[in-house]
Amino acid sequence: MLIKSKKSVIKIAILSDEYLPYGTRVHAKMLHELAVKLRKDGHNVFVITPGKYKQPKRLKIDTLDQVEVWRFRTPPIRGVGLLRRGLTEILLSYRAWFAIRHKLKEQKFDLCINYSPTIFFAGLAYILSKQGTCIYLILRDFFPQWMIDQGRIRAKSPIGIFFRLVEKFNYRTSSFISLQSPKNKLLFDKLNPFYSGEKNILYNWVSPTIIGIKGINNVDDILASCEGKIIFFYGGNMGFAQDMPNLIRLVNNMSQRVEAHFLFIGDGDQRSLVQKAAATLPNLTYYSSISQYEFQVILKRVDIGLFSLSADHTTHNFPGKLLGYMVNRIPILGSINNGNDLKEIIESYGAGKVFVNGNDIALKEAADFFLINPSSRTNMGLQALKLSKALFSVETAADKIITCYLKWKKRN
Repeated sequence: MLIKSKKSVIKIAILSDEYLPYGTRVHAKMLHELAVKLRKDGHNVFVITPGKYKQPKRLKIDTLDQVEVWRFRTPPIRGVGLLRRGLTEILLSYRAWFAIRHKLKEQKFDLCINYSPTIFFAGLAYILSKQGTCIYLILRDFFPQWMIDQGRIRAKSPIGIFFRLVEKFNYRTSSFISLQSPKNKLLFDKLNPFYSGEKNILYNWVSPTIIGIKGINNVDDILASCEGKIIFFYGGNMGFAQDMPNLIRLVNNMSQRVEAHFLFIGDGDQRSLVQKAAATLPNLTYYSSISQYEFQVILKRVDIGLFSLSADHTTHNFPGKLLGYMVNRIPILGSINNGNDLKEIIESYGAGKVFVNGNDIALKEAADFFLINPSSRTNMGLQALKLSKALFSVETAADKIITCYLKWKKRN
């Protein structure tokens, strides 16, 4: 239960590597929803996030839905290759601090919500902690663990050791760490026995309202190839963690079902694989990332929501894209790594069908089931909405974070 503070408003900083209106990933929208909720609760909220590399000043300040956004100048993080991305992320804290250091002299924060990934805001979080700020880390994947799982880096290589050091520094700096599922908490305890701070479960969250950021609307053009079809939709990151070949196999296996069409929207390291597949598979359409406004409009018009997680994962992610599916009453179909508690959560509510990655036959049979059973799609969509309200509301997330802060303040 939330303990409300009557003494003063809480000054809150949110650290994120992406934010609206430019950010296209789900967490950019999630964090804006959280910021708006905290602002409505009477708190002063500031978001510290990368801006544009060519912005005239090191720090650009604007306001979005009464939330003050500090955008510091930095090169683009994504779509630039792994080496350039790595170097840019490593320098995030330095560039942020250099841009906002004068602001920190006049603006002291009570609470910092540090969203990870990225792990490279650890340096800025440490500076804030030395000013007396409570650091609340929202941990959404175990980097670099997932890259080690996939064999992309070696645990004992220089880069692997360096990433591990930054990861542990990120944890040690945090007053609280929130994990996104019970099994992730167990795994965190196993991997990081040194951490003595408080941990809790904080599920991802979603607001049922469409954000008020509008722009060019190309939705009709995007959906033109899907007209008259049952739309299987995938929207979001297309990286190695998502194992896009898994979904491409599903598209190929469904190629004889002329009443079905697959629409994939997003970017990432495996985008080229999706582009090549779309060029040869007539039942697949691909688009690069679109605005959050367009994305939300698309969600109103699709039939089944897809997701995929690599079979190599040892961590138990809850993809943010599922939030959009649930709140829009879209039944869920997807693949997970073995042991992921996401399957139990979704199927216990009857919100969709989930299989271990690699079970192509079962995935295809489930897609056939969705295709020929519109009433089941409707019922599962309604259950998905119930699930979002029960576990994934922005109100619950905001209350839990503030409750943790008030506990920390009482101790300190």
